[in-house]
Amino acid sequence: MIPRYLVDIDLDSIPHVHTDVIVIGAGIAGLFTALRASETKKVLMITKKSLLDSNTRYAQGGIAAVISDEDSPEYHKEDTLIAGAGLCSPEAVDVLVHEGPNGVQDLIRMGTQFDLENGEFALTKEGAHSQRRILHAHGDATGAEIVRALSERTKLDPNIEIWDDHFVIDLITQDGECFGALVQKPDGQRVYVRGNATILCSGGAGQLFRYTTNPDIATGDGIAIAYRAGAHIQDVEFIQFHPTALCYPGAPRFLISEAVRGEGAYLRNIKGERFMERYHPQLELAPRDVVARAIVDEIENNKSTFVYLDITHETEELIKHRFPTIYEYCLNYGLDMTTDWIPVAPAAHYMMGGVKTDLHGETAVRRLFACGEVSSTGVHGANRLASNSLSEAIVFGRRIIERIQELPPLTGNPTLRAESPRTESPKQAVVEKKLKLQKTMLRYAGLKRTAKGLQKGYDELARQLSIYETQMTKREDYEFANLLNCALLTTTAALQREESRGGHYREDFPGRDDLHWKKHIVFKRGEDRVEEWI
Repeated sequence: MIPRYLVDIDLDSIPHVHTDVIVIGAGIAGLFTALRASETKKVLMITKKSLLDSNTRYAQGGIAAVISDEDSPEYHKEDTLIAGAGLCSPEAVDVLVHEGPNGVQDLIRMGTQFDLENGEFALTKEGAHSQRRILHAHGDATGAEIVRALSERTKLDPNIEIWDDHFVIDLITQDGECFGALVQKPDGQRVYVRGNATILCSGGAGQLFRYTTNPDIATGDGIAIAYRAGAHIQDVEFIQFHPTALCYPGAPRFLISEAVRGEGAYLRNIKGERFMERYHPQLELAPRDVVARAIVDEIENNKSTFVYLDITHETEELIKHRFPTIYEYCLNYGLDMTTDWIPVAPAAHYMMGGVKTDLHGETAVRRLFACGEVSSTGVHGANRLASNSLSEAIVFGRRIIERIQELPPLTGNPTLRAESPRTESPKQAVVEKKLKLQKTMLRYAGLKRTAKGLQKGYDELARQLSIYETQMTKREDYEFANLLNCALLTTTAALQREESRGGHYREDFPGRDDLHWKKHIVFKRGEDRVEEWI
């Protein structure tokens, strides 16, 4: 059993800080909600690294919204529902496609500069979209541009206080209500931050896997602390592996945007053959899960470690103009996109599930909200449609702030009760344990899964449960405890879902089974899993 709190502490013995709204995380969800909340409230923004470190910064493709006269919310909704493989919430998708354009206007008002062509937004198309509806910035640096614009405003906002390099250990709750968070400062001192509303914007859990496009900070903290606090965790078996991450000696798994295939790039196996026609009629623009598994098949069949992405048939001008960041990055490793095929392989990219929320971002714990990748709003279903993640963060961020305005003042004082005194420090080096966890997840809970493998993976992970009985003091310990929490939930859900759908593929159950599995697997601490039918 995973304990309620990671550390034993008496709240009365540590400093208290009060604010109106606590925002945990600094990606697009955190920055945007902090700025919107600060229009009427005092905001404390807590980030475990800095404002410029988040998954958003690495988002290349863009943000999906209905802008063109040739497009419509109905088209966007249909594309999202098809990609989501029957598990999207139609109500949540409706909210996304109708409110997305206003969210984009908010970003523009906040200083984001999207690319223009002839005075109009330069829209591109990505996999599984029927229309050109992806706004981008600086070609392939959309996330970085959004973070730049929003973080600049955040730093200047008198109603926003920023705590960099601080770690949220746990949420403080009592009787199903969130009172704030227990935070560790860079010097190791702990502080209780009390707030009228707490918004989790802590991103995803890419570090569950050995190979990921996510930064080091994506350790599933928000999902784990929300789970311990009593929130519901939904759909965590659905992990999106990006099909095309750079796979080259000495280079990190750098994301090669789907937009490269959107602009006409081919996938070729190690023999130089195009292969997607054997897997899907949409070829290179098939849904991500299909493309990623096709690549793994080709890698296995040809005993290689990668396939090639080939855009050499397009003009040098188009490649450099549309993909300046990717072009320069590859050049640093001696790869020229205009003349070379780029070696790529799948890498963990995005978790479709997370902390279950309603249509205003509120969780099962009162006053606790979740926004962005950490949340499960119902928009993504079993497989996220490309570029819907940035839109989701903006749309539901706006709705969270509307809901927060209605909250009455927080009353009462919670008490933190120690469950059992912890005395021992963690024994094994965290770096070893983390690597073992990542390899276990990649091997048994990656792109292809079986009951036997998942059970073996779960058993290996469960051997690490003793970490929760130790006296943790370092950020690395907390991160590993959170990763382990997420890994156990993911393998449990993947073992239970005896079908293949979206980002969850079972070799022993290769078909989609709507009769038995058109439902969500939902976890709540201390209870058996719940199944909620669509």
